[in-house]
Amino acid sequence: MSIFDNTINRRHSNSVKWDAMEKVYGLKDASEILPMWVADMDFAPPVAVSQALQEQASNAIFGYSFVSEQALQSIVDWQETRHGWHIDKQSILFNNGVVSALANVIVALTHPEDKVLISTPVYPPFFNIPKSNGREVVTCPLVVKNGTFVYDFVAFEQALAQDVKAYILCNPHNPGGYVWDEATLKEIVRLCTKYDVLIISDEIHSDLMLDGSVHIPLAKVAGDEVDRIITCMAPTKTFNLAGIQIAYMIVTDKQKRAQLEALNMASGHGSLNSFAPIAMQAAYSAGAAWLDELLTYISKNMEYVITELAQLPGIRIAKPQGTYLLWIDYRDMAIDEKVMMQRLLEIGQLALEPGTKYGEEGRGFLRMNVACSFETVKDGVSRFKRALL
Repeated sequence: MSIFDNTINRRHSNSVKWDAMEKVYGLKDASEILPMWVADMDFAPPVAVSQALQEQASNAIFGYSFVSEQALQSIVDWQETRHGWHIDKQSILFNNGVVSALANVIVALTHPEDKVLISTPVYPPFFNIPKSNGREVVTCPLVVKNGTFVYDFVAFEQALAQDVKAYILCNPHNPGGYVWDEATLKEIVRLCTKYDVLIISDEIHSDLMLDGSVHIPLAKVAGDEVDRIITCMAPTKTFNLAGIQIAYMIVTDKQKRAQLEALNMASGHGSLNSFAPIAMQAAYSAGAAWLDELLTYISKNMEYVITELAQLPGIRIAKPQGTYLLWIDYRDMAIDEKVMMQRLLEIGQLALEPGTKYGEEGRGFLRMNVACSFETVKDGVSRFKRALL
């Protein structure tokens, strides 16, 4: 029996995933709805993390704190061991989350009305954060080839040529779970260099590699152009620590670091709560075995869902390479998204995410979170079938 077979009751715990569905989906009562939507695992983190947090809590005094050298070194060691990527501790800047880090980069390193390029479908903050900060978002859709998303580099270059100042890369891709290969990453760098475009690389899913897939940090293959890249990473998605709120940026260019630090000073942001670096250090130092077991478990969950839902006419699912989220293609069913969501919620009593949340290119898709016990996965599949049969 796996440690991940334990089904933890998370209702009435102020969990967004479990306790906010009435607001998110406009429901009067979501007590019978099974949430498989937001990217939040239903698993307890590694025991070492809980123990470290309990020890910190036992200190009883919660004054100002700083990130220790040991915590910084845990990042360096994790990236070296997990991804073969050597980073300098001096290049690390902290933030409360990857989304807020993205906002800081947009504000500090671009100007109002600048154009920011994104490749759709993609994580919603890629749309919202630049727009909210007065930037113009330019979209260049990914294209589907042999069941997976790929770049159309002709269209990508045409988009960059529109005086784009920054490109936000999702590596691995969310919602599709695709892991970009070295050739793709190098071509992104080449074209962004040609048009002098800043690259913001969101790599929060980088540790969630399935079935032998390998994550390649963009900065690792950027060569002499590494200084145009801001890499955003976090232990939170990997170890289910979103509520702890810790993320970091790898910024090799001193001038860009200075601009980001100046923004933090101006806004009063940039410091972490005293629990965040403790949790990160424990996870990175003692969580590798837990993660390896998790990835095997998630892979099996995915295989079950794909096998079962493939029995439904019009459903197609390509197994992702790097995530715990499934991108379900129901376009062949010719069902309107609003009708599909209504059937899932009202008949199946199942909460998934609609594809258009990730852009118009996501129409006809659903996103399902399978980072939960196998019993919960089987329940979710049963509810999905009930909604459509």
